Amino acid sequence: MKILLVEDDPRVCSLVNKGLVENGFEVTVAMNGQQGIIMSHQAKYDLVILDIMLPDINGLEVCRELRKQDQHIPILFLTALGSAENVVLGLETGADDYLTKPFKFIELLARIRSLLRRTDNRETISKSSHQYIFEDLVLDDHTKKVTRSDVPISLTSTEYRLLLMLMKHPNKVLSRIDILDEVWGITFDLGTNVVDVYVNYLRKKMERNGGKRLVHTVIGMGYVLRADEDS
Repeated sequence: MKILLVEDDPRVCSLVNKGLVENGFEVTVAMNGQQGIIMSHQAKYDLVILDIMLPDINGLEVCRELRKQDQHIPILFLTALGSAENVVLGLETGADDYLTKPFKFIELLARIRSLLRRTDNRETISKSSHQYIFEDLVLDDHTKKVTRSDVPISLTSTEYRLLLMLMKHPNKVLSRIDILDEVWGITFDLGTNVVDVYVNYLRKKMERNGGKRLVHTVIGMGYVLRADEDS
């Protein structure tokens, strides 16, 4: 497994690099955001570890650039800014998970393995039942393509996982905690509206060409994929 580490703190770089290599990973280190973007163009990586506070380009901007290249590569933020608002901002930018500094290497390793396992699980699912169809909406988990009435819909990695979860459970109300656990790997309530924000992102893209609403709010309970016209 190849990991790109974008981190400007030499001490953190040394700790993370040494630990990952000892655990069988191949690590490439970028000391600033621009270097990280360049390296991401030069090779294919299985996961990116990205510091937010970088000396040149903010890690959030780097994440946006990486997402333009690859919608599905797992991105893990390292941040000294541990407030819920900063966590949500990182997730909304396109990251899959975050870890607050200072951290123990064993915790970082657990997060990395969880993200890689989630990716492997998506690949396993796609081999057996890779296509999901609901009304005029089609999601192909083999090619990672989504269409509605044969019109392609471009989704971020997080939006894709959210839609995939909904399409796996049509007509079932999914709570915000269920969605946080499945889509973000977070097993507690952040106390923020990150799920609501992403549902709105998804709705706008799905309804852009006049399609009827398929993702509905069940007040006080969560969200459901169904064909009726309720909000």
